[in-house]
Amino acid sequence: MTSTPALLAVTLLSVLASAIGVGTWQLHERSGAAKDAADLRLSVVPTVRVADVRAVGEERSVRLPATTTAFAAANVFARASGYIDHRSVDIGDHVKAGDLLATIVAPELDHQIAQAEATLVQLQAALHQAEANQELARVTWDRDHPLVRDGWLPQQRGTVDVQTLKATEAAVAVAQANVAAQQAQLKVLNQEKAYQRVVAPFDGIVTQRNIDIGSLVQADAVNATFMFTLQQSSVIRTQVFVPQDAVVGVRPGIKAVVTVPELPGRRFAGTVTRIADALQPGTRTLLTEIDIANPDGVLQPGTYATAEILVPRSVPALLIPAGAFIFNQDGQQVAVVESGVARLRRITVFRDLGTEIEVREGVKAGDRVILNPAVDLRDGDRVNVAPSAAVRKPT
Repeated sequence: MTSTPALLAVTLLSVLASAIGVGTWQLHERSGAAKDAADLRLSVVPTVRVADVRAVGEERSVRLPATTTAFAAANVFARASGYIDHRSVDIGDHVKAGDLLATIVAPELDHQIAQAEATLVQLQAALHQAEANQELARVTWDRDHPLVRDGWLPQQRGTVDVQTLKATEAAVAVAQANVAAQQAQLKVLNQEKAYQRVVAPFDGIVTQRNIDIGSLVQADAVNATFMFTLQQSSVIRTQVFVPQDAVVGVRPGIKAVVTVPELPGRRFAGTVTRIADALQPGTRTLLTEIDIANPDGVLQPGTYATAEILVPRSVPALLIPAGAFIFNQDGQQVAVVESGVARLRRITVFRDLGTEIEVREGVKAGDRVILNPAVDLRDGDRVNVAPSAAVRKPT
């Protein structure tokens, strides 16, 4: 009975010693495996694909939706009241500056002109009469002046002659003013007569007509309805709203290209001619106008288009493939291969172009960046460049 507890104790000690031995052996094995893995990692150099950092050109392309408008557009109103006697053009007609569009008749205006001409003749006759009276008064004073001076005639006679001469001079001035006023009035009536011929103010196309033969038109601009709408499309003005992030560098004189979806393959070259010099408060965009020569009339006003503005760069920029971009707790980085060693560099991203990223700082043209770098890639790791990786020359 006394030997059983001793035997049990010996057995337990043997089991405990065995367990400790097994644990020690497993810990040693794991330490050895970790050391072997670390040694293997240090001894194995990964192969990576690289791409060159490219310097972009001095201009950057900004593509934006645009709307074409006529270079000049005008609603033609009547400047003389009357009825349409003749209409020379219709919608779609091409006209030159000075071409007759329509003729207005107003018989009462002809009567007013005849009356004004007759009144002018009367006033001119009155002027001639006043001038004759003035000449008579001058001759009388020239004759009486020596006699009054020498005492042969009384002083009163001299005074009367002087005042008579002054009165006739004033009468001539009044008559001249009346003639000038009547001539001005006649010019107004003749100008109204000229307005009965409605002519084109510039070369263009008639895009709207609101009158026909027999229509009554009024010269009152408040109640009048415009007769025609003319648009000049030999030069097309294209309006673009440039967002704030692309405004720097936009100025008159830079080049632009306009394309229209319905005209595939056609590129219309133009030039930025005007900018608003102030952003729209609601949209933070800059109104920009591009002029495009349109001698064949292919572009039409009111067309939706796409404008590509070539904006000069104020700061040099570089392009890297999007696959080389690293973003982690250390910020924005790329891995650059230098003499077989990976170097992590911080970069400043300017624009994300989808497949490429435009950067400002951190790399230079010609650097080779690693594509799709491993998550555990560290600064200073040795790497091999894949032989099939094509090294592109910077542009």
